[in-house]
Amino acid sequence: MDALSDLLRGVRADGVQVSSRTPAPPWALRVETGSPLTLCSPMQGEGWLSLPGSEERTLLRAGDTAVIRGPLTFSYVDGPDSNAAVCEELCYSDSPTTLSTECSEAPEGSSSLLVAEFPVRGEVGGRLLEALPPLLVVPAEPACGDILDYISAELQVNRPGQRIVLERLLDWILVCTLRAWFDSSDSAAPAWYHAMTDPVVGVALRAIHDDHAQPWTVASLARTTGVSRASLAKRFTDLVGQPPLAYLTDWRMAVAADLLAEPGPTVAQVARQVGYADAFGFSSAFKRTRGITPSEYRRGRPSDEAVSAR
Repeated sequence: MDALSDLLRGVRADGVQVSSRTPAPPWALRVETGSPLTLCSPMQGEGWLSLPGSEERTLLRAGDTAVIRGPLTFSYVDGPDSNAAVCEELCYSDSPTTLSTECSEAPEGSSSLLVAEFPVRGEVGGRLLEALPPLLVVPAEPACGDILDYISAELQVNRPGQRIVLERLLDWILVCTLRAWFDSSDSAAPAWYHAMTDPVVGVALRAIHDDHAQPWTVASLARTTGVSRASLAKRFTDLVGQPPLAYLTDWRMAVAADLLAEPGPTVAQVARQVGYADAFGFSSAFKRTRGITPSEYRRGRPSDEAVSAR
């Protein structure tokens, strides 16, 4: 398991909408999202996306994908300087799934927008959100283009299981989009992502994410990577920005916080699941990193909305 896979493991599409074909320009769509992560892509035509509080508009062409941190309300309009009146509103609270099956000839300059919501909950999900900008755009590429074509074909008919099919395909598009953005030279990808390609530090990161409950030490991680303790410690710190055991502790505490949010496991059981032999050592580490004990966190943990909005 790698770090990005761990962060994306619990992220699944939940709600799909496709706007009706817009009229000939001028036109504008207003999209209200209720989730911390939204993906959108023009199914036909193109348009300009605008986030609240920003005067900048971003061009989206058919096949491009954009990922937006929310929840928020954004605009999708016909031009960079358009002040057209809203011709359609997409709001998940009113209509969780709205699918357009129109396939008539479209007027010149019109567009249709696919929008998908991705709930992101808990501390692990919060780490993913912290790694992303408010808006990222990945240009059309063949791999995603084929899936978007399949989605477009799926939308032309109303078949059993359609929503599940669409959501699973959108899960795939989200992962490919994020990976493409992380890999791009001009992205502000976090240090741990670039470190995963390092022949030494990448091995250590994968070992941690493969089994964070393992009683890792710098020495055992160094043996896994085939270098000395001093070499691993320096290289890891230089590339990731923190020592290996500090990274391990931070990851364990994020996993533990999500386990504490569940009603079943006791503090002692959570401690064992994240690699601590007893609840006392785990509680000490949790309080040192979070400022409160596991029991206090469980009683007064922040809501999913608060975590998602940070």
